[in-house]
Amino acid sequence: MPVTLQRVDQAIWEADAQVRTDLLRIYADAPAERLSQDPETFVREHLSATAHFFCCAHFNDRLLGAVAVRPDAEAWWLSHLCVRKATRRRGVGTRLLTLTGKAAHHDGHRLRMLSSQLSMADQMLLQRLGYRLTQAGDYFELDLPPKGAGQ
Repeated sequence: MPVTLQRVDQAIWEADAQVRTDLLRIYADAPAERLSQDPETFVREHLSATAHFFCCAHFNDRLLGAVAVRPDAEAWWLSHLCVRKATRRRGVGTRLLTLTGKAAHHDGHRLRMLSSQLSMADQMLLQRLGYRLTQAGDYFELDLPPKGAGQ
């Protein structure tokens, strides 16, 4: 069974106990420098903001990874990418970012991630996936082709 994308918003968080458990486990596994507050506070605060959600890697009825999404008129701003410790180094993060890119493209948005939040390994992953650091160096952006191009 392949990794698929599951979008988790406030309504899904409140309705699905397994989603709550899995999302909290993902962020409980986060390295200390990636998450400065306890996982439940982080998830609740993120979801309580208007239109914020998580894109999650879903496999075998479980969430294995997540990235926080803050949409604006032009882009989905990504932050706090994390994969469960037991499934790291297996392509879950790459697949999650790829699927998130497709979903953003479908919605007519670009993807952006602040460079100040990223470790060197994260920066290398983004560059491998086609993200480019802006000239000012403040964020990485995935400039997706216009909708309909090459489709």
